Amino acid sequence: MFTGIVEEIGKIKNIIKGAEWLNILISCNTILEGTKIGDSIAVNGVCLTATDIGEAWFSAHIMPETYRSTSLSNSCMGSSVNLERALRLTDRLGGHMVSGHIDGTGTIKSITTERSAIIITIEASAEILKYIIHKGSVCIDGTSLTIVHVDNTCFKVSLIPHTASYTILGEKRAGNLVNIECDVVGKYIEKLFDKSYQLDSNVQPAKRDISIDLLRRNGFL
Repeated sequence: MFTGIVEEIGKIKNIIKGAEWLNILISCNTILEGTKIGDSIAVNGVCLTATDIGEAWFSAHIMPETYRSTSLSNSCMGSSVNLERALRLTDRLGGHMVSGHIDGTGTIKSITTERSAIIITIEASAEILKYIIHKGSVCIDGTSLTIVHVDNTCFKVSLIPHTASYTILGEKRAGNLVNIECDVVGKYIEKLFDKSYQLDSNVQPAKRDISIDLLRRNGFL
């Protein structure tokens, strides 16, 4: 698990490409402190395993599913990436709970300013937008952000200057692809209310007694 609070910007120094897979080597410093081979590191929001560690670098393998569903397939030498070590139970939860499992990608439609705020508008699929709610949380390229607007085709997030300076979001331009992880809470609630959901077609769905009325009566709504 992660928090969406970027610790460091790293640089991709080497790439080995295969058929829908990559091995990447990333130069960095801060996130190597206390890190060992096998630990999880979020790279642009994608949970990867450190397969090798050296002085001021680590390497990771990007498997086919990750290659197909994230922007890491577009990785190139010299690219900057957001980095975060996995959450420890003693850490402050400054952002929100992030799994590092990307729901999909979106395209930056525009970047504007409103006084000191930087507003990024992101086009996304209906499958992603159904989990996006006004004033809710979303993780963009590994950065925990608050949603300030959502409609049928896109949503907007607002960055303070610090976030723009200390993450790669400050380098983004219209047309760039970004990784999106929606708040996991909404996905669990959807599954609980989906009475047609079942893992095996030969097994009858479990009885579901949760309802809007039940949640309201018990103070959840």
